[in-house]
Amino acid sequence: MSQTSPPKRGRKTRSLAGPRLAGERLPRRQALRQALCRRVLLGAVSLLSLTAVAPQLIQDARAAGPVFDRKQPVTFKADRIDYNQKTNIVTLSGHVEAWQAGHVLFADRVLFDRNTNIADAVGHVVLVSPDGQVVYSNYAELSQDMTNGVMSAMNITLPLNAKLAANGGRRTEGKVNELSRAVYTACDVCDKHPNSYPLWQVTARSATQDIQHHMIEYKDATMELYGVPFLWLPYFAHPDPTAPRTSGLLIPSAGYNSHIGAFAEIPYYWVVDKSTDAIITPILSSDEGLAGDLKVRHSFNFGEMNIDASAGLDKGNMQGALFANGTFDLDSAWHAGFNVSRASSVAYLNDYSILPNTNELESELYLEGFGHGSYARIESSFYQGLVGSVTDSELPLVLPYAAYAYKGDPDGWGGTTSINASAFNILRTSGTNTQRAAISGDYNLPFQDGIGEQWSAEAHVDLAGYNADNINEFPNYDTSNTHASELRGLPQFAVNYRYPIMNESGALGSQLFEPIIQLIAAPIISNDVNVTNIPNEDSYDFQFTDANLFGFNKYPGIDRLENGMRANVGFESAWYFNNGSRLEGLVGQSYRTHADDTFAPDSGLTGNVSDIVARLTYTPTSWLDFTYRTRLDHTSLQDKYTDTFVSAGVPALRVTAGYLYSAVDPYYYYDGSPPPSEYYTPRSEVTFGLTAQHGGWNFNGAVQQNIETSKLDSTNVGIGWQNDCLGLNLSYIHTNTTIAGENGSTTVLFTVTFKTIGAIGFNAL
Repeated sequence: MSQTSPPKRGRKTRSLAGPRLAGERLPRRQALRQALCRRVLLGAVSLLSLTAVAPQLIQDARAAGPVFDRKQPVTFKADRIDYNQKTNIVTLSGHVEAWQAGHVLFADRVLFDRNTNIADAVGHVVLVSPDGQVVYSNYAELSQDMTNGVMSAMNITLPLNAKLAANGGRRTEGKVNELSRAVYTACDVCDKHPNSYPLWQVTARSATQDIQHHMIEYKDATMELYGVPFLWLPYFAHPDPTAPRTSGLLIPSAGYNSHIGAFAEIPYYWVVDKSTDAIITPILSSDEGLAGDLKVRHSFNFGEMNIDASAGLDKGNMQGALFANGTFDLDSAWHAGFNVSRASSVAYLNDYSILPNTNELESELYLEGFGHGSYARIESSFYQGLVGSVTDSELPLVLPYAAYAYKGDPDGWGGTTSINASAFNILRTSGTNTQRAAISGDYNLPFQDGIGEQWSAEAHVDLAGYNADNINEFPNYDTSNTHASELRGLPQFAVNYRYPIMNESGALGSQLFEPIIQLIAAPIISNDVNVTNIPNEDSYDFQFTDANLFGFNKYPGIDRLENGMRANVGFESAWYFNNGSRLEGLVGQSYRTHADDTFAPDSGLTGNVSDIVARLTYTPTSWLDFTYRTRLDHTSLQDKYTDTFVSAGVPALRVTAGYLYSAVDPYYYYDGSPPPSEYYTPRSEVTFGLTAQHGGWNFNGAVQQNIETSKLDSTNVGIGWQNDCLGLNLSYIHTNTTIAGENGSTTVLFTVTFKTIGAIGFNAL
């Protein structure tokens, strides 16, 4: 091996990219960024061939090994290199950078004691680990590939702007940092006032950062807001921001509930395996004692499953609930799934604040498939009522329901064919049991004449077979029969006509005028066939509006069919302004050759001439929308139905308001029975909502007022504040819905969210 002459003491190494100017020194952070980006080790020298220090060092290096460790070579550079042969210490000074085993060290000065294989780094020390973690310090004593060491004044940067600092710490095998007098925060620290407190921080007598398992544990910890302690924890742990999923305790929450008293929740997150995790939450309350909740998530290669099970004492009795769902991909076309929602009692759901915002719980098992223009589904389902107006014994058990839908591509004439088929079996403990098989077919052929008139000819047929028991009970209440079997078919033919006329008005924009006529020919079905002998399962809660003016059937299902000779007529117009605003409207009504008493009283469709339905939409600017729907009596023009909604504002401040009025309440009408008095009680309510945002603040509020009862049906108010590391939210929710014999409920929820740590919640009812 050839020998080279030793350089003079103090000689600076040079960069291949050009020499650094004498006396020039880059800022520490800028130098760090540049060094991390360079792939070529500029001016690098390996200590395995450290002939630049002294000729005899080659043999000494073979005996003593490389800097920091005998196994891994070190590559370094510095402005100055000194070697003391008496003490056997190598001193690197000025912009020191060293690389070993994936670790990178930066410092003002590094002293390597070749007798002990320990390096002391002094001044602006920065240690970058292979995983990207950066540790800042003013002094570090390192050994073993830089994986072991002792540091003072440590600062560790983590993802999501998180920072961990300590007076001092010990680093072991690059996997664990044991810290003394530790501080953790995810908030920004003011550069102008570095000694000021961040918005929040966790301080601890000692802390351990488990780099391998992505956890940070604290002992004798205190949470502070602007340096003011507000929560002391003898032990506290959380995943660090690099953790994908880590088992451990989540932040506890507490609150007060008028049903179970004061309570506390201590959730534990458990990573079962790569595809399964769970949250186990013990709940301790002053009035009911111990309860618990278990949430499990599991992912398959072909689907996923979620389970939420809870149990606890409620009024001295053990109660529980189960919510679960899953989806499974059998292949690219077929999918299966299930949904289970069940509770031992509605009171339990209400008392433990897990009541969903619905009138009933639905459980189902299904299989569905998708094809080119087609869809198939088979399912079974059952229900559990949640509100006082719903009786469990009258809710259906659907075992099963099957449906198929197909829409073909246009044929040679441009016409399209569609088919819908279904079958179901509905059972009730108290009420009508129904079996039905039905199929509907439709063919639509559109065409346009030479002056722009748009025509279409359409043929449609409905065929259904029924078998029903207890037809004299809910929901049909037929006074003449208890059993019915019926086969019903209804062919219909329609001609649809539209003539859109567009007028361009220059600066005034453009206007659209479009008359619409639909002529339908169909036989008349007697009430014995259409109403008396056929149970009604899918045609309730009917409301005649502009949305169902045109079509073969104004009912939502097929158990009740509109029939006979009739015409649906309307006129649609729109004005589109050059500034982007628009005004759109439609008005229309139906005419028939016979009075159809299939429809409910005061539905607007019982006579030869229907009520008038209309819609008006106005959008003058991007921040204002107005929609108005109405139904007017065709003789007196009395208002029978109104639905109005207005939305105004920008994201910073937006207001919504709505008004709903109906002269009757179709919820209370059943076929074959005189309408009860509740049916003729008008529905009248107003809604109001507001959302506002400013800086980190946000506000939302909504109320629903029942005008007929002069009561607030519901009230929701929320206010929140959020910045880069902290979120505060306060919510108030009140409803007047009767649940388990209790009139109304009130919930107050306060949540504090600490970025990278979690949320602390307090709620009261």
